[in-house]
Amino acid sequence: MRSIRKSLLQFIFSGASMRRWNDKLRPVELFELDKQAHKMIAAFLLWQQNTAGMSDEEQRRIGIDIIEGGIFDYFYRLIITDIKPPVFYRIKANSEHYRELTAWTLKELEPRIRPLDEDFWQRLTAYHSRPAEESNALSDRILSAAHMYASRWEFCLIEPLNGFDEEIKEIGPSFNKRLLALKDVDGVNELLAGSGTALARMANLCGQLRFQIRWAQTPRVPATSVLGHMFIVAVYSYLFSLYLDGCPQRRINDFYCGLFHDLAELLTRDIITPVKRSVAQLPEIIHQYEDEELHSKILDPLEQEGYGHIRERLDYYLGLTTKSEFHDTFRTDQGIQKADGFADLQARCNDDRFDPKDGQLIKACDNLAAFIEAYSSIHNGLGSPHLYEAMARMRRDISAIRLGSFSLAPLLADFD
Repeated sequence: MRSIRKSLLQFIFSGASMRRWNDKLRPVELFELDKQAHKMIAAFLLWQQNTAGMSDEEQRRIGIDIIEGGIFDYFYRLIITDIKPPVFYRIKANSEHYRELTAWTLKELEPRIRPLDEDFWQRLTAYHSRPAEESNALSDRILSAAHMYASRWEFCLIEPLNGFDEEIKEIGPSFNKRLLALKDVDGVNELLAGSGTALARMANLCGQLRFQIRWAQTPRVPATSVLGHMFIVAVYSYLFSLYLDGCPQRRINDFYCGLFHDLAELLTRDIITPVKRSVAQLPEIIHQYEDEELHSKILDPLEQEGYGHIRERLDYYLGLTTKSEFHDTFRTDQGIQKADGFADLQARCNDDRFDPKDGQLIKACDNLAAFIEAYSSIHNGLGSPHLYEAMARMRRDISAIRLGSFSLAPLLADFD
């Protein structure tokens, strides 16, 4: 019997405590969760660029492969957390050593992942067990390029502070060599163009969301960033959509809606709920400002530089037509339509041709991620009256959520 368990949700969140470049001098702490979010944002841009001329079915297949490949890689990375990349690449170069490491990693992952969905588990196993020569599909190359881009972005932050480190002199050329081998992936040159293209500017702006800490006035351990939170919501949304038998296009939409749902906080910062509710007109003022800034800084430049197809998908994920990313929506010949809640979307529109996107599910995952942020900090020994109050409120709200026949109350009951 399929199930979503507390252990899986906490496992996904654990990347918030996993430091990167831990043996280097860093201007800020860099965490795995943030890197994975930045990687998947870059992967989205490259996916859109490289599949623009393909059929909907082919684009969808590659989209699923990219999302699941990204999730599979993240799960693997969480298990082998203590192995430095140079050491891991040496292990990977030896097929026997890599096979042994993978067998152990899969054994560690199985009790966390397999209860969710047997087919998903089999895809994860096949992904990590395939020979190296079978890892050169377009989806693999997009993920590799996105991984290199996000890691190189971090490297550019720490490089000026580590001139005394002999290893630094080797890392930069290594990135350049590996990215050069992926120049055939459309969009890689644009991403590497600094701020010279709308594509690069968007990816760079998104990377800066790692500097914005959520719950800024409330000390927490770990102190998650807006960027990391977006990735948690994206993965939760994908797995819940999978669990609820969402069609492939719905799963893609739910993942990227989760990944981009706080994009506007590039422009307004993370404003906590009590402040938003303090003045009756404040939510509308904030929304208007967010809309104007999103258009001027991100959406309009994409349109003007020939990336209209990317701008159109972002419009849909951000809910700009319906005024909220948390509306359940679908498409017909008449354009974007609002479904009458989750049950209506599930019953009538769970089909690729409707381009369905969950809103209530994304909002539930957003709240669930926030709950786990508060819960984890308290159980790590750093609580406050504000955190206890927020956790109690979110527990009450989330426990009341029903997605069709699925209730989140039993899941919350595991968090004592």
